[in-house]
Amino acid sequence: MKVVVTGATGFIGSALVPALRARGDSVTVLSRDAERAKRVLGEVEAVTAELETPGRWSEALAGAGAIVHLAGEPVAAKRWDARQKQVIRDSRVEATRVLVEAIEKLAIAERPKALIAASGIDYYPYALDKAEFDDDEVVEDDPPGDTFLARVCRDWEREAMAAAPFGVRVVTMRTGLVIGRGGGALAKLAPAFKLFVGGKLGSGRQWVSWIHLDDAVGAYLAATTDERYRGPINLVTDSIRNKDFSRALGAALGRPSWLPVPKLAVKVAAGEFAETVLHGRRAVPKRLRELGYAWRQPELAAALADALG
Repeated sequence: MKVVVTGATGFIGSALVPALRARGDSVTVLSRDAERAKRVLGEVEAVTAELETPGRWSEALAGAGAIVHLAGEPVAAKRWDARQKQVIRDSRVEATRVLVEAIEKLAIAERPKALIAASGIDYYPYALDKAEFDDDEVVEDDPPGDTFLARVCRDWEREAMAAAPFGVRVVTMRTGLVIGRGGGALAKLAPAFKLFVGGKLGSGRQWVSWIHLDDAVGAYLAATTDERYRGPINLVTDSIRNKDFSRALGAALGRPSWLPVPKLAVKVAAGEFAETVLHGRRAVPKRLRELGYAWRQPELAAALADALG
């Protein structure tokens, strides 16, 4: 089928595009820099698009079997001030609104069959800071939280779901920490461990809900063709306490994980974003399990070993 991908040069997108092509799909990429997208992704059709502004790029949507909408400003790219928070929100909420408006304007026969939109497990409230491991799970039916990122995810998903009345099957992928080769969270975490200064963050009791890049891609591939995929889906494999995740990462690198990073140091380094790092939620992949998704990397130790090469 024809698949249109936004955010294609990001961590998930750059792995998803070749997987789509290997499956035999034709891929059209919407990117702010079409020439760069071609250099990064190879032989794809690339269309210049500022998704927050209507434009001729919308013509590329016609006849698509699916749109995979991954575009969004990285939340940890810069310290959060009022301007950066607006950029984070607009790149998700406003861009999705404009994308859905473009779908609405297409002739009915040319509208995409599915919209597979990114979201995050930040949608949920933070877990209670308790020692128990089984009292604070969150699944797709649970209500949103009230943090900045929770509000962004709520509004982001609402704009995506607005495509449903136009005959489009909508999926919102509430994504956890993605680990894989060549980038993502490990690119920021691993260097400290390699220098023997890695360890838990703050108390280390906060949950880390993770998924390997192979499974993030696998779930997106399934969602483009399987009509059972609808609504919110927790794109995670499992959850583990931060102290245990740090221990597993240190073991995968052959390094100790004995040096904790104090809460104050995290707040000084990350500003308001530190609250997201120092808290967590235990997201459970209830819908993926119901759909029978078969994880390629179900164990954290093996997933980390693969991601670290």
